[in-house]
Amino acid sequence: QVQLVESGGGLVQPGESLRLSCAASGSIFSIDRMDWYRQAPGKQRDLVATIAGGHSTNYADSVKGRFTISRDNAKNTVYLQMNSLKPEDTAVYYCHANAIRRLGAIDNNVWGQGTQVTVSS
Repeated sequence: QVQLVESGGGLVQPGESLRLSCAASGSIFSIDRMDWYRQAPGKQRDLVATIAGGHSTNYADSVKGRFTISRDNAKNTVYLQMNSLKPEDTAVYYCHANAIRRLGAIDNNVWGQGTQVTVSS
């Protein structure tokens, strides 16, 4: 069973930075697309950034120029570098992955447990 484990959340002041990590555990051969989503209280879960296996990326307009998604395929890990954080970035951030290839199986739509990011002065 594949698991995604996030880390790196916390409380920061506006303008500061955080780096989130998400590691996939298990006997994994490869992972296609990996994403970061976020969900603020009372709101829907929204896509923040996505990175394909070939490292092409896409971002929500609200984070373009401030957030950077990257991945280390050898470690089956995806990162989200968040700079110039704003109070409206406060949310639970979730890692998500599709097409996780293991021996004899492909796992789709796998979610991490989430990590809280709070931006407040």
